[in-house]
Amino acid sequence: MSELDPLIALFEKAPPEMLAKIEELVRSTPIAEMPIVPTKGPQLDAYECEADEVFYGGSAGGGKSALTIGLALNEHQNSLLLRRYVADAEEFAEDALDFIGTRDGYNGQQKRLRYKGRTLKWGGVPEEKDKQRYKGKARDLMVFDELPDFLESQYVFITTWNRSKDPKQRCRVVATGNPPTEATGLWVIKRWGPWLDPTHSNPAKSGEIRWFINTAEGRDTEVDGPGEFDDGTGRMVRARSRTFIRAKLDDNPDLTQTDDYKRTLDALPKELRDAYRDGKFDASLKDKQHQVIPTDWIRAAQKRWEDKPPYGIPMCAIGVDGARSHDEVAIAPRYDGYYPHVITVPGKATPHGRDLAALVITHRRDQALPVIDTIETTGAQAYAHLEDQEIECYAYRGNDPAIGRSEEGQLSFYNRRAEAYWRFREALDPEQDGGSPIALPDDPELVADLTILEWTLSPRGIKITSKEDVVEMLGNRSPNKGDAVVMAWYQGARAKTHIQVWMPDERVDPRMRGKQGRRASYNRGPRRRH
Repeated sequence: MSELDPLIALFEKAPPEMLAKIEELVRSTPIAEMPIVPTKGPQLDAYECEADEVFYGGSAGGGKSALTIGLALNEHQNSLLLRRYVADAEEFAEDALDFIGTRDGYNGQQKRLRYKGRTLKWGGVPEEKDKQRYKGKARDLMVFDELPDFLESQYVFITTWNRSKDPKQRCRVVATGNPPTEATGLWVIKRWGPWLDPTHSNPAKSGEIRWFINTAEGRDTEVDGPGEFDDGTGRMVRARSRTFIRAKLDDNPDLTQTDDYKRTLDALPKELRDAYRDGKFDASLKDKQHQVIPTDWIRAAQKRWEDKPPYGIPMCAIGVDGARSHDEVAIAPRYDGYYPHVITVPGKATPHGRDLAALVITHRRDQALPVIDTIETTGAQAYAHLEDQEIECYAYRGNDPAIGRSEEGQLSFYNRRAEAYWRFREALDPEQDGGSPIALPDDPELVADLTILEWTLSPRGIKITSKEDVVEMLGNRSPNKGDAVVMAWYQGARAKTHIQVWMPDERVDPRMRGKQGRRASYNRGPRRRH
């Protein structure tokens, strides 16, 4: 029974004169002019939320469309409502027309609806470059429906123009959606990390408002409260507020009158059921048919991870992916199969090869082998600087010919990059003898970098998605973390091949066993002859 049923029963028994007075009272209130009235609960919380950016959702059926269209029709003068594809965005118009009950002011060709002095525009951003179509066009309400379908670069660029000429008009961004089911949507978990990342050091509650700035280095950084903060260069920038409000099917009275929609969600495959019914942001990626590295293998490696390297294991290699000024350098140390958090530094901090070489030396331990991407000029220069200092390095060039075959010995590789990623896939395989030795930190960007690749079998062997295509798929972001991690595994010592060199004494300290019971090893470096 609905909570409204007792009230409806009272109205049905009320005399006509009382109903007339109630109707007169209702018509005299502002709510009478609202084509959409938010329902009590998370939807009303999001409607009234004071945050500059609100992400509303989590599960399917939480009343996301009614929230955004209600804000556009009730509260804002100039609204932009976006879906990734414009054909899907047409649903905004149909829903809005249903709510207002007339097609007056509707222009389907221009994708515009005018209603009582308010303007609603809808559209799509199918390609990364299409964000430019919204450049310089001020909107006091920006809506991103199904946010994980968008690229981070699209969201950040378009919301730059969330503003109004009217000083009395409030401006805000409202994003709605369910957990991402593809790697390209994992940026959402990072941006709303305090609410969505289960490993976040300072978690936030649903509806709790936090404040953030974008530093001069381009880092999204949480700050203490509202106001202006130093962006790292002495320039003061205003913090913007952000929150996530979780909504479930049970919060939507329009869809809980029957069990039809719930039965539909219950019938979904597990990964989609986790995302759309249960709103799980940490377990809902669906693998593509020819995905190079299965997501479950990466999740298993993350479960093996601890906050420090296993006792006694040395740093064996250090993957180095240099960057131009607008990207980040990624440094990935490897301790046998264990990886700490990937170190990232703005590319403009290492403009020359000597700067990148100095960064490698700063983080290198135990005579670890630097594996450096030398296709970029900075990487090649860093390699030369380290060689000049008699530090042995490996020059990694992904386009060079491969030097081996798959572990089964049957398949060759299109190039060295395909071979390196396939070797890492083999290392993550849980079915190998003794299980996988790889332990990875929980990092949404790293997961995206490793799961976005697909493979095909070409006449030259296994071929994977080109780096250029990956950059475009990630919204003009380099897969630097994934590349650095894979490079670190491609070369350098491992327990499988160096255990006798590292530990000639077969006695094992109990502290030198990891989660899988593996014996740890220590790289004492080259053995000296006396």
